[in-house]
Amino acid sequence: MFQSYDEAVDWIHDLLNHGIKPGLERMEWMLEQLGNPERRLKTIHVGGTNGKGSTVTYMRTVLEEAGYEVGTFTSPYIETFTERIAINGQPISEEDLIDLCNRVKPIVEIAAASPLGSPTEFEVITVISLLYFGTVSYPDLVVMEVGLGGRFDSTNVIHPLVSVITNVGYDHTHILGSDIKQIAYEKAGIIKSGVPLITTAEKEEVLTLLSETARMKNAKIYRLTNEFDVKHLTIADEGEHFQFTSPFGSFENLVIEMKGEHQVKNAAAALMALDYLRVFYGIHLEKEMIQRGLKRASWPGRFEALQQEPLVIVDGAHNPEGVESLSNTLQNHYSEKRIHVVFSALGDKDIESMLQPLYPIVESLTFTTFDFPRAVKARSLYDRSTFKEKSFYENWNDAIQSVFDRTSKEDLIIITGSLYFVSEIRNYLKN
Repeated sequence: MFQSYDEAVDWIHDLLNHGIKPGLERMEWMLEQLGNPERRLKTIHVGGTNGKGSTVTYMRTVLEEAGYEVGTFTSPYIETFTERIAINGQPISEEDLIDLCNRVKPIVEIAAASPLGSPTEFEVITVISLLYFGTVSYPDLVVMEVGLGGRFDSTNVIHPLVSVITNVGYDHTHILGSDIKQIAYEKAGIIKSGVPLITTAEKEEVLTLLSETARMKNAKIYRLTNEFDVKHLTIADEGEHFQFTSPFGSFENLVIEMKGEHQVKNAAAALMALDYLRVFYGIHLEKEMIQRGLKRASWPGRFEALQQEPLVIVDGAHNPEGVESLSNTLQNHYSEKRIHVVFSALGDKDIESMLQPLYPIVESLTFTTFDFPRAVKARSLYDRSTFKEKSFYENWNDAIQSVFDRTSKEDLIIITGSLYFVSEIRNYLKN
């Protein structure tokens, strides 16, 4: 029996050693032992390469404005482990987590001793979240973010009201494959029979595959610029202004404070899902609720300003599409500033092609590393980049200090790369 929060979290983290094991057999077996709590939930499933967390957040804040209790399951965490499982943005309590770990641990041990094999860390966290939502907190709706891929992702045991695939790009290629159609096939695995799909994917071969899968599953598909649309109106200091049109109506004068054109698309995905629920499931949403909810949405570690003079922004751009969005946002909002980048990444990335969108717009690149099993050494990152104005420090404290020492208060410092890295630096700078 776990007596403390630290004991419970250490037990979950120790399961990381069991790696990633494709397949849903362990998940289905564990949930069956626990009485299938997932069957009591009204869920929305969010997959895709980038923008999942932001899309979840837009849905949550709008539904909160409408008076709903919303459960969210997201990853990775930025501040505390418990934030991955939350109700209306409030993380699960340490007491509830200890209690649920004690309920789940005997089942995990039985599975580990059987031909099923030991459940993984992510599988156990997913089971705990479903048990929490289905037997402890009973929210009105649960928005679940896919961990990796979709087809064999442990969240794929739910039968949602609606599915969302934000976009499909190159990430986790060592697991999902390096061919965009193969990656799209894995992501499309969350499409369920008769459950509509909303997508903001833009690559033609991806859309073809998603459309074919939806047709085979008899699932209606809503595609950005086809069945629904968004018009990015203006870029302002406080964020982005846009209008949204769906088959069921349109909304003018919408504002999000999360900067970037990619965030407008994430908001559009969220709005299309909510508009579908409004029309087909009677979710009560008024225009003012949508405006207020979108405007107050924020997501830590995503183009988040931590200090002024010099302006320091952290952004978890951890794949080529993410860095491209970061580059576009910087050009749209901060083209007049001298930009300095501090960068760290995990070992499965093509560093040179990932960083390319930043080369034309940044003054300097400082590479570093951090204490994480798959983090790449700073020297290795430095060697893999062709950028001229570059330096490296194996200690990230030294890296950040060196950048502060050579920037003026009018400059902009971007800390980016792995979300795990951003989380560590963010906590350090905030404290």
